Amino acid sequence: MWIYAILGIIAVVIVAVIGLYNGLVTLRQRVRNAWSQIEVQLRRRFDLIPNLVETVKGYAEHEREVFERVTEARARVGQAQGQDIAQQIQAQTALGGALRGLLAVAENYPQLQASANFRELQAELSNTESKIAYSRQFYNDTVMRYLTTIERFPANMIAGMFGFGQLPYFQVEEEAARAPVQVKF
Repeated sequence: MWIYAILGIIAVVIVAVIGLYNGLVTLRQRVRNAWSQIEVQLRRRFDLIPNLVETVKGYAEHEREVFERVTEARARVGQAQGQDIAQQIQAQTALGGALRGLLAVAENYPQLQASANFRELQAELSNTESKIAYSRQFYNDTVMRYLTTIERFPANMIAGMFGFGQLPYFQVEEEAARAPVQVKF
């Protein structure tokens, strides 16, 4: 009789472990999906940059340092593709800072501000940045759920046994977000 009780307890434990494991897999897939949504928007921004740089370059030829920073940051983003998420986040943060510098330079050229092409590109970039911000928030919320789950007992034991590790948040670097943009003439 007590054998049935032991077998019942073992069956319950096995079902619980399977349930926890499947829940962790689901959360990990949600994080991957959230990251892929960010990548779509980041790709959109990446593709807009050459047009924006060329448009501004036509009006502000002597701002070479700004163009070089944007070009270098864009190249780092290209190199970070396929790397881990933390490296991609770092490259994207640098690109965002370089773009802010480019747009700050553009503000000093009224003829450029009056250009319909520039206004259209600027609106498209602004729209894309809003979508990136929304996607980043969704990703961070999903990562928070995942991290909370893998740190709770007894899921932390299952997570440790099956290699469910930490994932980075996609945060804007404090210094880049708060520092004034330097515009040199």
